[in-house]
Amino acid sequence: MKKTIMILSALAIIPVASFASSFKLVNDTGSKISIHTGTGVSNLNKGSSTSITCKVGRSIYTATRGTKDNFLFKISSSHCGKTVKLSSVM
Repeated sequence: MKKTIMILSALAIIPVASFASSFKLVNDTGSKISIHTGTGVSNLNKGSSTSITCKVGRSIYTATRGTKDNFLFKISSSHCGKTVKLSSVM
């Protein structure tokens, strides 16, 4: 009697986002900006960056005086593991 052994790849069941669990947001604008990342506020001087957890569907806002203000963009799977310029998502 023949026995068939099936080996399933662990990579086939792990979502891509788990490999790229964050993305880098770079302030390439000409001014300082505060953003609300969904878990806290980051102050970005021009040319500086912050790492943001890549939770697809989470909204990113400006943060005037430390509170959510204007909507900037929603995190998509295309952001995960990448460097994203602030000017491209504003």
